[in-house]
Amino acid sequence: MVSRDTAGDENRRITDVGTLKALGHPLRMALYRALFVAGAATASQLGEQVDEAPSLVSYHLRKLAEHGLIEEAEPRSGDGRERWWQPTSRGLSVRDVDFRGAPEKEAAHLAFTRLHHDQRAELYRRYLDERATWPAEWNDSAADEEHVLRLTAAQLGELQEALRAVIEKYGEKGRADEAAGDTEGREHVALHLYAFPFRV
Repeated sequence: MVSRDTAGDENRRITDVGTLKALGHPLRMALYRALFVAGAATASQLGEQVDEAPSLVSYHLRKLAEHGLIEEAEPRSGDGRERWWQPTSRGLSVRDVDFRGAPEKEAAHLAFTRLHHDQRAELYRRYLDERATWPAEWNDSAADEEHVLRLTAAQLGELQEALRAVIEKYGEKGRADEAAGDTEGREHVALHLYAFPFRV
């Protein structure tokens, strides 16, 4: 689903319907993504990002915590009244294979996947609307491509593994550079990858 370079130690694979439904709520998914980007945040900070009251945000954060998706974090400020949250893992994955064989599981997976892709598309639409405000070097580096290949299922799997290796290479480079103090010109970058069969 989503991965981040600096949150937690490993990816978590969601395999149960309860956790999938808990995350598959529009506001919770938006909060989870915002928390991933921030690394750690309070309900008030997240509320400003999603334009919701801190009390409502707190309720949904507790629901995410009940399913082990987020946890309380060490305070980042001197205000002891503020409750800080952070993701419990470096990334999440949701795979179709874990939700096959029962109508309720398949329906929950489909609803989650549609919502997830809708929010991804909205993130890209926001970039398009704001593109004129970004420096030329970022717009020149941004990508919007489509490739149509003739592959077997096995070859598609190999392609995914190769792409993951390249992505991880650049993730490691970004982490190392940032740890060394090289933060100049660095921004969050969303990389969305879709690879699926189709017939005409």
